[in-house]
Amino acid sequence: MNHFLLGFLIFSSLPLHLVFSSHCTTVTNTKTFEKCMALPSQDASIAWTFHAHNATLDLVFFGTFISPSGWVGWGMNPTSAEMTGTRALVAFPDPNSGQLVLLPYIIDPTVKLQKDPLLSRPLDVHLLSSSATLYGGRMATVHNGATIQIYATLKLVPNKTKIHNVWNRGLYVQGYSPTIHPTTANDLSSTATIDVLSGIAAKGNNNNIYTLKIIHGVINAISWGLLLPIGAITARYFRHIQALGPAWFYAHAGIQLFAIFIGTVGFAIGIRLGELSPGRVFGLHRKLGFAIFCLGWLQTLALLFRPKTTNKFRKYWKSYHHFVGYACVVIGVVNVFQGFDVMGLGRSYAKLAYCLGLSTLIGVCIALEVNSWVIFCRKAKEEKLRREGFISGCSDKASGSSRG
Repeated sequence: MNHFLLGFLIFSSLPLHLVFSSHCTTVTNTKTFEKCMALPSQDASIAWTFHAHNATLDLVFFGTFISPSGWVGWGMNPTSAEMTGTRALVAFPDPNSGQLVLLPYIIDPTVKLQKDPLLSRPLDVHLLSSSATLYGGRMATVHNGATIQIYATLKLVPNKTKIHNVWNRGLYVQGYSPTIHPTTANDLSSTATIDVLSGIAAKGNNNNIYTLKIIHGVINAISWGLLLPIGAITARYFRHIQALGPAWFYAHAGIQLFAIFIGTVGFAIGIRLGELSPGRVFGLHRKLGFAIFCLGWLQTLALLFRPKTTNKFRKYWKSYHHFVGYACVVIGVVNVFQGFDVMGLGRSYAKLAYCLGLSTLIGVCIALEVNSWVIFCRKAKEEKLRREGFISGCSDKASGSSRG
């Protein structure tokens, strides 16, 4: 974790009463606590006893390792439910002795920006005591799936009973510096604000963020991922049908313009999501989003500079238009799949529905492409026969009118 807990700031996308309904326990081998709560990710949970008379909190965090050389961390952020500013306790096997160690860390902005490794240092909160034990006693060892309990006793500020909990786990440790954790949706939903006096999870803006994510995904999948390819198909396969006249062009331009405009709305929502989630960085998805947005508007603005068919620069404009258009289609589809991965929907029905829609378009393209080649080969054969005198001009016109 040079960049410990890169995605700590996104809470659960589900309603709170559903998120916190899984199993938790108030009993450990050494202590019994008054309250417990299941946390929204990684099958983690906490149990605690709050002593209101002296504002002292006894707490235990239950987590699991995902690697024999990995780490598990729990912390609290004094100001907000996000990674930056978290005061964390991180447990991992000592690189030298192999014994379980628990060290304190402060997650500052340089760590989040991946500029510096995470180094242990004393916490500036009232931590009265801390310890960590593996489930199974002294004979237990760290392995994939091993359960750990991190104990902490904290002195809270009087009359402030809301705790911003932050937790995560990683694959390995470099020296005594935990390395970055995985960035799946499960690993990026690791904050929860809990009132330790009432035992109620505080509501935040996470439901709004989830709604925006859904809107962003649906709009972009439809615009960049479906409408843009449909517009390209319209231009490629219907422009040569004489019976349609200029209708193919108006259909092509209308579909593409509509796709660009609603895609711009989806792009703006994506920018807003980035502002609301400063600790989550999806570099490839973001870069592809900017690329498709810029190319899409370059393609749209090219309509203003479309030369006439008799202009000598028309062929260069057509080459540019085709290249940028197909680049938009390819990048748009790729980024839709990136979006499914970002949202943790790699095996969802939403992705299946999109794949079915895209497969249908590909099937239509194949059918139209085969039909185009059949027509091309037929016309080439007729042209050859005409040149050799086997087909008269009159019969050719008749056949041509029947095809039209």
